[in-house]
Amino acid sequence: MLDYIKSRRGAIGIGTLIIFIALVLVAAVAAAVIINTAANLQHKAARVGEESTRQVASGIQVLKITGYAVNTKNITKLAILVSPNVGDEIDLSSTIVTISNGDYKASLVYGGQITYVNTNGTRDIFNESWPNIANPTTEFGVIVLQDADGSMNNTEHPTMNFGDKAIIAINVGDVFGGIMPRERIYGEVIPEFGASGIIEFRAPSTFSEHVVTLQ
Repeated sequence: MLDYIKSRRGAIGIGTLIIFIALVLVAAVAAAVIINTAANLQHKAARVGEESTRQVASGIQVLKITGYAVNTKNITKLAILVSPNVGDEIDLSSTIVTISNGDYKASLVYGGQITYVNTNGTRDIFNESWPNIANPTTEFGVIVLQDADGSMNNTEHPTMNFGDKAIIAINVGDVFGGIMPRERIYGEVIPEFGASGIIEFRAPSTFSEHVVTLQ
């Protein structure tokens, strides 16, 4: 009888030890899973943070918008002065411009036409220096105003970095028949990465001069 009790106690002790070892193994596996999950979440959080910072810091800003009215009733050319925010470079060949008058909304891409006035200047941006846009209903041209390091010399991929200034040239007369007095225009200059530049203005009630400041 005594031997039976001792044997039973020994079996119980071994069973308890097995359960304890199993619990330790389960805890170790759970800890490994938690550590691995935490590492993945930390990596994802860091990546999201970097992307968010990039989106906020980089991008393009619209500094000024000027129009050219061939007569007192219609603006046919739009010059959008842009500059990059602090951050990544802006490749204008990957930039999209959306513009709408409420009845039509156009999406324009870079057409490969670019003129440079950053060295010698120009007497007349809207005529002498205006790029010859091949498909003015769907494309925009570029006029380089300031480019100290020559980053926009590549006509296939004109790239703006901090301090550069350029004009996005749009023939709005071809896009949707021009801009009339009091007409509201809105849109965006959308780079591949970063914040978009905002286009939003209402044309004045009369165009007393050919060159009209709009925004």
